Amino acid sequence: MAPAAKLFVALGSLFGLAAVVVGAFGAHGLKARLTPEMLAIYQTGVQYHFYHSLGLVLVGLACLHLPESRALYAAGWLMAAGIVLFSFGLYALALTGAKWLGAVAPVGGTAFILAWGAFAWAAWRSP
Repeated sequence: MAPAAKLFVALGSLFGLAAVVVGAFGAHGLKARLTPEMLAIYQTGVQYHFYHSLGLVLVGLACLHLPESRALYAAGWLMAAGIVLFSFGLYALALTGAKWLGAVAPVGGTAFILAWGAFAWAAWRSP
C-alpha cells in the first residue's frame, strides 16, 4: 500500500474510533451536565468529526490510485487539521464554556472546505 494511502486510512480510522468514543461520552456522560445549547455544540463537533474521519479514509483510498497526488496529500492533512481545530475546539467550548474557543472553529471549518476542494481538484486532474 502506498505510504500516503496507509497513513490516511489509518488516521481516518483512528479519528473515526475517537468520534464514536467522544459521541458516546457526550450522549451518555454529558447529557445531564451540559445545557441543551452546549450539548448541541458538542454534537456538531461529533458530526463533523465523524464525517471527516470518513473523508480521510476516502482520501487514503484515493491515494491508492493517485499515489503521487499532492492535492490528495493536502486534502488529507487539511481534513485532519479541520477535525482537530473544528471538532476539538467545539468539544472544548462545550465542556468549558470559554467563548473564545468558538473563534477556533471557523479556522477548522475553512480547513474542511479547502480539504474538499483539494480532493475535488485531485479527482479532476487525475489521468
